[in-house]
Amino acid sequence: MNADMSFTSWEDAVAWLRRQPDHSQLVADCYFDDPLIDAAERYWSSEEWQAVRTKLGGRSGMALDVGAGRGIASYALAREGFLVTALEPDPSALIGAQAIRMLANESGLPIQVVEEFSEHLPFADGSFDVVFARAVLHHIRDLEAACREFFRVLKPGGMLLAIREHVISSLTDLPRFLDQHPLHRLYGGEYAFKLEQYFAALQQAGFASLDVISPWHSPLNFAPYTLDSLKDELARRVSQRLPGSKRMVRALLDVSGVWMLLRIVLEMIDHRPGRLYSFVAERGRT
Repeated sequence: MNADMSFTSWEDAVAWLRRQPDHSQLVADCYFDDPLIDAAERYWSSEEWQAVRTKLGGRSGMALDVGAGRGIASYALAREGFLVTALEPDPSALIGAQAIRMLANESGLPIQVVEEFSEHLPFADGSFDVVFARAVLHHIRDLEAACREFFRVLKPGGMLLAIREHVISSLTDLPRFLDQHPLHRLYGGEYAFKLEQYFAALQQAGFASLDVISPWHSPLNFAPYTLDSLKDELARRVSQRLPGSKRMVRALLDVSGVWMLLRIVLEMIDHRPGRLYSFVAERGRT
């Protein structure tokens, strides 16, 4: 990808990316491919969404999908039985509100689209059972204000799922993260916060409980790798240093105790700028 490539809109950047044959895997991994309904169905069937479903724990009712993009999560939430409001400020028919409307119309699922930003939600207090934010918080200019709004529109006992958020260890890591991000150079807009900044914003907003999910713990964070393909990749990398070890290493990774220990070690030594964390927070019932 040309380091000098830049566009005046995110829609133009994605349209260009989709025309590049050598970026077809990146396009698919980001669910930018068409038909959109097929991409949305693939997301709903993914291990990432299976992990989301587990966190939802059988909840139902009204769901708000903030920063909904093309609507893949709105589609998945609706497939789970939620009545969904998709919040997306970009009107684009490729990567924004109009794309979601077309997806809702084609699928026949209960998805309403609202074109607005996360810091000022146009909804009454206690409107939603679930607020879902996929790769949203690290784009927000006022993290504290957005978290307060998420808390405000949740019903007592409601849940916020903020998944796939970029984390840096220090502000000096930020330029390196932005420089290596495959999409930032196209249009910008990427960012990352320190883990304690996310935690403080959610805690100060009033959330009663907070589950922090680390990079190696769940496909919420290591998707588009599945657990199996992640183990395959780790075995491949080890075999580059120890030729002939790939099959043995791969077999060891399927031993639950070995994988659990390795995951703990990886989480201790992993300081990559922009590594992904997820957060599950609940609003208290009182």
